[in-house]
Amino acid sequence: MWFYLSEQERFNDFNNEGALIWHETNIPYAIWGPESTRSLSLKYYPSEALKHNGTLYAHVFFARSGYPPDPSDPEYQPLAAFGRTHPVVVYLPKSKTDKRKSLLGNSEDSKKGEVVSQVVDDSQADSKDDGPVEWISYWKPNVTINLVDDFTKYPHNAVPPNIAPYLNVEPTSGNYFPTISFNEFWLLRDKLIALNETVEELTLNLEVGPISMTKWQIFMQIDQSFQVHRSYGSMIEGEADELKRVFLEGNPYLLVITMVVSMLHSVFDFLAFKNDIQFWNKNKSMEGLSAKSVVVSFISQLIVFLYLLDNDTSWMILGSSGVGCCIEFWKIGKAMHIEIDRSGRIPMLRFRDRDSYAGNKTKEYDDLAMKYLSYVLFLLVACSAVYSLMYERHKSWYSWILSSLTSCVYMFGFIMMCPQLFINYKLKSVAHLPWRQMTYKFLNTIIDDLFAFVIKMPMLHRLSVFRDDLIFLIYIYQRWVYPVDRSRVNEFGFGGEDDQAPAGEVPAIKEEEKKTN
Repeated sequence: MWFYLSEQERFNDFNNEGALIWHETNIPYAIWGPESTRSLSLKYYPSEALKHNGTLYAHVFFARSGYPPDPSDPEYQPLAAFGRTHPVVVYLPKSKTDKRKSLLGNSEDSKKGEVVSQVVDDSQADSKDDGPVEWISYWKPNVTINLVDDFTKYPHNAVPPNIAPYLNVEPTSGNYFPTISFNEFWLLRDKLIALNETVEELTLNLEVGPISMTKWQIFMQIDQSFQVHRSYGSMIEGEADELKRVFLEGNPYLLVITMVVSMLHSVFDFLAFKNDIQFWNKNKSMEGLSAKSVVVSFISQLIVFLYLLDNDTSWMILGSSGVGCCIEFWKIGKAMHIEIDRSGRIPMLRFRDRDSYAGNKTKEYDDLAMKYLSYVLFLLVACSAVYSLMYERHKSWYSWILSSLTSCVYMFGFIMMCPQLFINYKLKSVAHLPWRQMTYKFLNTIIDDLFAFVIKMPMLHRLSVFRDDLIFLIYIYQRWVYPVDRSRVNEFGFGGEDDQAPAGEVPAIKEEEKKTN
């Protein structure tokens, strides 16, 4: 093997010793062993042309032992040598400058943008940048050369389309040379080095070795799948690299456990979602349930949706959040009466408490709980918003409001669950709660505890996971300390005493609730 570096795309300067970077002999083909893989690390000193958006190519030639790769050599044999060219420099849009700034204008760095570390792709640059796009060159520090172990006899004019671009066919005999693949699957975007006049030396890690046909096709299929997802908007730029980083840096056993636990998390999420819908669909009474918590939950979900929309999130996540927002609004319709007020010029929605909620102690306890908790919540929201305004950057005042509200939803979401705890305490009963749905949510919380230990995350988010544990443990304690009261209605709107009523006789309040529902 001969490895040359040249600024020319077509290479024929085989006598230039300075261009020859790496030479290896006795490389076995389609033989797996320690001697099959060779590696080399070196320092490369770029030319002035390369520093100013120049181009550099890697020219790799293979030949049978004893034969030269130079076509001008008298001993050259066309059937004994082959090669391929690959660019070592890639041109990408310059990393976009963050448009966020200090809204108060009291920061020394407020006048200059903060550069985002991620590299955007071509489609993002064309669709989101208002001005002209500045393209710069990036150096690939790793070059992996794989010889594909392929002895397949392909039919004439029937080569698979994913293999045809890489197949080097000799026209006279119809045979093909071993396929040379420059494997960049594990070359992450943040490893690329921007080239400019300040760069004096560059690190270049070279590796040559065999690769099986199956593994090579898997790499190509995964890359193609990532491109399809990005084109559909279901994967934003950088998510593919983060997924690869999990496999590169993660423990294999821990990775398998995480995948299994993630599947269980998805199953429990679906079951909790299904039982939540069933509970609210069959519920005939709001006695013992906090209607204000339902309204606050909808507002929180709406804030998260607007925040995701403002931060260019993928359509898949936006769709999931939007569906959750619609479901929370539907639950308001089950917890309260929603009417359209047409008395004014503009029709408006008017919310009215249900009789089963307003006609008992539930509304009184709910109002009392929200009264005191709102003081705490507003204080925390104000402090968090002021801190964010003073020490963080934002694109606009609208973004600051959304980010502040979203941070409060994430940090202080447990407060939304406290009114129900207070109502349970005052009523000395938990029979009105959807325990099946809460059981699945509690299992998910346990899984989140596991993720908190094995996955890197901010300390604030890690504390929020254990905060949910505390709330659920209080719910479990209330279920244990308050025995079943058969005089109270359950989650389906019926009480234990209803079973003792004569056949055909239905309490009047139940009929009234059915009419209102």
